[in-house]
Amino acid sequence: ALECLLQLYEARATFEEFCIPMCMLPATISNNVPGTDLSIGADTALNAIVETCDRIKQSASGTKRRVFIIETMGGYCGYLATVGGLAAGADAAYIYEEPFDIRDLQANVEHLTEKMKTSIQRGLVLRNENSNDNYTTDFIYQLYSEEGKGVFDCRKNVLGHMQQGGAPSPFDRNFGTKISAKAMQWLSQKLMETYRRDEGQVFANTEDSCCLLGMRARALVFQPVVQLKDETDFVHRIPKEQWWLKLRPLMKILAKYKTSYDVSDSGQVEHVIHSRPKDSDASVAM
Repeated sequence: ALECLLQLYEARATFEEFCIPMCMLPATISNNVPGTDLSIGADTALNAIVETCDRIKQSASGTKRRVFIIETMGGYCGYLATVGGLAAGADAAYIYEEPFDIRDLQANVEHLTEKMKTSIQRGLVLRNENSNDNYTTDFIYQLYSEEGKGVFDCRKNVLGHMQQGGAPSPFDRNFGTKISAKAMQWLSQKLMETYRRDEGQVFANTEDSCCLLGMRARALVFQPVVQLKDETDFVHRIPKEQWWLKLRPLMKILAKYKTSYDVSDSGQVEHVIHSRPKDSDASVAM
């Protein structure tokens, strides 16, 4: 949708019919749209993944020393695997944005081997479907099965398109309603601003008349798609910077790896804006 909107914007120079206000709403379970922290559908898919992981963990409670390898969707975006793994208490989550090699897999196996000596004798590992061309779900499953022989056994589960079905979550329903209402208000305003009464037609050819409406720092913001072009990896269809990558150290800490939260770049879990009262407001309050 972003590429289509860019093509329509560039075609304005040739075709005057495209000189109309245009707005894109991010709607994908992968949450891989630049210019927004969340997209419509991602929360519903995340709920489906976490619910399935909880069911699998519950089934594993009766069978000790078992590790589950679960493959999630998301294309090249590891949002579902990372945030789903954090919510479900996963021991590891393999994603494309954070390259891994055989040494990382070995470290995870060793960690799970030590974990089986504790009271929690089960493991959960998530893998994004396009995290690595060679280290596939089958490869990781066979590796874990071989290296964990005698200590734990392994099972795999590919969730597939069940992540795309079902009723939307309350968050997605409300988010979709709010973002749609704001988009319609914006389109109505732009139509009035760009309407030429003498010609009896609409003519909108500026950058701010072709926008993506996304959530940034808990606020709905209109951003020209031309400005988002440099923020996008069009080959892998993901943003070049993604806020949820800051959560990955927390997942390792909860899985009891020997690490700290200081390894994250900014040390901020999310965008937080501290609003201070103005001097005049403070004096009135006093």
